[in-house]
Amino acid sequence: MASRWVGVDFGTTNSAVAFVEGSGPPHLAHFPSAHGPRPTFPSVLYFEPKSRSTAGSAAIERYLASESKGRFIQSLKAYLADSTFEGTGIGTQYYTLEKLIALIGKHMGDELGFASWPAPRRIILGRPVHFSNPPDAGLDAFATERLLTAIGLAGFEEIVFEYEPVAAAYAYEARLRRDERILIGDFGGGTSDFTIISVGPGVRQRGRRASDIIGTDGVPIAGDAFDKRIIRNLVAPRLGMGGEYLSPPNKFLPVPSWPYERLERWHYLSFLKSSSTLEILERIQRTASTPERLEAFVLLIRNELGYQLHEAVQRTKFDLSTSMESEFAFECGPVGIRKKVTRADFERWIADELNTISGCVDRLMAASSLDFSGIDRVFLTGGSSFVPAVRTIFVDRFGEEKVTGGEELTSVATGLALRAREQWPAAAG
Repeated sequence: MASRWVGVDFGTTNSAVAFVEGSGPPHLAHFPSAHGPRPTFPSVLYFEPKSRSTAGSAAIERYLASESKGRFIQSLKAYLADSTFEGTGIGTQYYTLEKLIALIGKHMGDELGFASWPAPRRIILGRPVHFSNPPDAGLDAFATERLLTAIGLAGFEEIVFEYEPVAAAYAYEARLRRDERILIGDFGGGTSDFTIISVGPGVRQRGRRASDIIGTDGVPIAGDAFDKRIIRNLVAPRLGMGGEYLSPPNKFLPVPSWPYERLERWHYLSFLKSSSTLEILERIQRTASTPERLEAFVLLIRNELGYQLHEAVQRTKFDLSTSMESEFAFECGPVGIRKKVTRADFERWIADELNTISGCVDRLMAASSLDFSGIDRVFLTGGSSFVPAVRTIFVDRFGEEKVTGGEELTSVATGLALRAREQWPAAAG
């Protein structure tokens, strides 16, 4: 059997696996779903009421079909740099963050058919340039070690990390017939990462050098942060944020903001489902200025509608990437949220995030002692690269003719598989 090398892109929202056999091109693994095979695996877990777990598309399908909801957990990668989050109780069991991530890895392996294809011992695993904002070497090391432990628990014996934008550069390089100095922008759910690197057939032929990677930088701000702004501006006010309630004997107080801060980070929503939090919200609801809105918020938490909320936000964000206007629509008990949103609204809401991303690009260029004319091509990948305002950052600096993209959800995985072949040229991964 020909040698086989494997790259794994564990993403905040979606994961992907690619492999290379012999001297052939990379191929993406495909995962089953109700709508047919798909090249990505949703990075989600669902625990049914009796604590049986599923992951990926199967988890979403079981969650949506269940009348008695279990526990739906999303965006676990976003917790890696959070030293205050160690794990969570599910039913009668306690799961560390590492064990939860390992469960996703094991379910991915099951769907790939590792029973008939032995699981690879070695993999190249993607990682962001920085896990924390502002960048912190200690937190980056902490998060990296947690991810290494989690993937080790999933059954892999030798794990080598590669920056996700460097992996995307390997994927882009496969299409080149001449050498280029390129800037890679990789925009995921949780991080935006950048690398300036020299690639091409000449680079491969002479052998790669450490100096080929001219610079790397990144910020843990991307698609989830954009979603947060939509929730803050469209959803939270219709669920009671900004209202008041009567605190005995006769004092009006603002509705606490902290539950809505968790709502903005929709992957935290399941952690609001505690008896103490629900009791607080129900007590506030009884004397609130808009009780029906608090009632809807409580229903959203009790029924764990975080995924449905996330999908409504995603639809709006996607529509605004191709149109100048979209209608946001989300139903929650007594409150129906329907509102027209313009691209200008959205861009105004995410202005701070866009400034942080553009500042990171400028910082990288300055650290690399390059001006904009020194870049031959800009390759944008990842789901958030579809946002027009993100693309504009690069068009304004490098010119429309230099900016390109492709394989937005899978280029990191294919690049990781190519990187694995270079890492272990004599044997299969």
